[in-house]
This record gives sequence, structure tokens and C-alpha cells, in this order.
Amino acid sequence: MDQETHRSEVRARRQRAAAKYRPSDVRVLLVAEGPPAADDRYFYFEDVASHDWLFLGVTQVLLGRKPGRWEKAACLKELQEMGVFLIDLKLDPVDGSSLQAFVPDLLTRCRALAPERIILIKATVFDVAYDALRTAGLPVIRQRIYFPSTGRQREFQEQFAEALKAAGVRS
Repeated sequence: MDQETHRSEVRARRQRAAAKYRPSDVRVLLVAEGPPAADDRYFYFEDVASHDWLFLGVTQVLLGRKPGRWEKAACLKELQEMGVFLIDLKLDPVDGSSLQAFVPDLLTRCRALAPERIILIKATVFDVAYDALRTAGLPVIRQRIYFPSTGRQREFQEQFAEALKAAGVRS
């Protein structure tokens, strides 16, 4: 199998996993940078064995607990019921290319989801997308949030909680 075919298959698998947990009404849309480079890790994959930093960070703040791996499907269902949905700025793993090129597509996808609020996760995402989302009249929260790994888990929890408060969501 060539690399492009493999990339397409992995992208389709991620899309199917996310669609399973997409709320009918998106109350809070989380926008992350891009899916992990590892094909077996993704926010909506139910069987992630390790390094599920974003999922753990989001659930710790929104659900008030650090779930075990066996609870991931149930936690994703809880997030869905809360109207929380996550998409990525870049549909494929980040590869060093400019993220700015993906902002127009992000605007289109955000409009289609019609969220009540949008929270940008990771400083790089905020830096390239906030102004465009705001200018487009989309309900983006002005809060720069670090990614919850490499020792920044506590900062993520505090920043994400602040963004949720600004969005009118209790955490």
C-alpha cells in the first residue's frame, strides 16, 4: 500500500470514530492542532494504549476525573451528551507545514457544525486561527491554551477551565 492510500485510510478511520461521538447540537467545539502522528492514537479512538494526553486533559476538566483506559467509550459518550465535540485544524498529523493554509477549511467546518462556542487548544492553533474565526463572526473564546503534555498538564487544566467558564460551561 502506498503512503497516500494509507494516509487516506487512517483519515477515514479517524472520521468514522469522531462521527460516532458527534453531538446533534455542538455546544462547545474544541479545535486542536492535528491528530497524533501515531496511527493508533486519536482523541476518538476507544482503544488508545498510551499518550492520550488531550483526551485525559479534557475529561479531567469537563468530567472532574481522570478516567481509566477501559472507560474511554463511556467518557466520550458523556462528552457527546454535553454537546462537546473536537476537530483538528489540520486533518492529518502536523508535518512542519504552515498551519495558516488550513484556516479557510477550518472556517468552513466550524460554520457547518454551528457551535455555540469554540475553544482553541494549543497556542499554535490560537495564534493562526483566532483572528480569522473572530473576523468571520464565529463564537470563538479568547483564551490561549497550552497542550496538556510535557509538563503543561496543570497549565492546560487552568487555561481550559477559564475558557469553559468564558463559554458558560461549568467544569
